[in-house]
Amino acid sequence: MPEREKADPKQSRSVQDFLKAVYTLQQADERVATNALAEELAVAAPSVTDMAQRLVTAGLVDYERYKGVRLTAAGAAEALKIIRRHRLIELYLVSELNYELREVHEEAENLEHAVSERFIEALADKLGNPELDPHGDPIPAVDGTMIRRDLRLLTEWPLHQAAAVSRIKTDNPELLQHILDKGFKLNTHVEVLARDPFEGPLTAMVDGKMRIIGHQVAACIMVEANE
Repeated sequence: MPEREKADPKQSRSVQDFLKAVYTLQQADERVATNALAEELAVAAPSVTDMAQRLVTAGLVDYERYKGVRLTAAGAAEALKIIRRHRLIELYLVSELNYELREVHEEAENLEHAVSERFIEALADKLGNPELDPHGDPIPAVDGTMIRRDLRLLTEWPLHQAAAVSRIKTDNPELLQHILDKGFKLNTHVEVLARDPFEGPLTAMVDGKMRIIGHQVAACIMVEANE
């Protein structure tokens, strides 16, 4: 019997999670510290180092001791594939299966590793090849490209200037639900009325209703100019 081919390392859930975490934490060409990856993945730092060294061999990351990890072009392409899967699945769960937004992240985390590329492309076609997921995060196209938008944090948006909620930057279900309960749903109209100093609370009109939220909550909300 011929020797079995070695499994493709890119198909491992742990590898996919690792690449996605590096992509999420990586800024431009900066390296990601192993401690930051350990915290993101909820694993021990030595496990991160071991995985990084394995993926250097696979050509997916560039790792230097004491300097951290950076994705190669091949690694970035793989990370974008799994991010595409995750965000398309989230959108499908919300738009077609009536999931609450707070429920979709964990579900998508499990499903993204279990479905085929054929299934994902059928899903994309079913959804009309969307550009944004239900959090407002851009969905990578098949070639890895994503739409670019001029978004700013609500904590930095000028006072008394009309804006629209365009992205909610958290996967924490309790925090996400709190934001939604305060009225900050995608595409709602927002005007910041006041912002207390020293990271104090923020007061805003949200679709005509006055709301007060903490600085950390506001830092999860991204807006853009309201056309």
